[in-house]
Amino acid sequence: MAAVNSLIALFVCSVVGAFTGLVLGGLVGDLYLAIIAGLLATIVAGIVRNIKIPQLMFIYDALAIGQGIPLRLIIYSAIASVVGGIAAVEVATRIGLDSSTLLGALSGLFAGILMVMLMMVYTTTHGEGSAH
Repeated sequence: MAAVNSLIALFVCSVVGAFTGLVLGGLVGDLYLAIIAGLLATIVAGIVRNIKIPQLMFIYDALAIGQGIPLRLIIYSAIASVVGGIAAVEVATRIGLDSSTLLGALSGLFAGILMVMLMMVYTTTHGEGSAH
């Protein structure tokens, strides 16, 4: 189930990053757009993961989501998302990407990858998964 949870986090981060790029495209520079998109993607994905919506409880049961992400882990992920945003700008520059929506999605994806890595380390070191 960890793979499903990770994919959901990556999807949410990418969608939030794309919407951020769509809204902020042309208003701020690429670097600021990528950093803001990564930060928002990480924070929204952490909130979505922690909030239990009563109408969706069958999804939480099916995915075996028992506990939320600690606030400290969301803060660490938000700090790491700055690096993800900078990496997204570099990748977009190298491949000649000029769409702010795609830059935001790429930034959200990179921030999501860093968040998922931190979540995996947290769960394996706090007894929720195997450490081998």
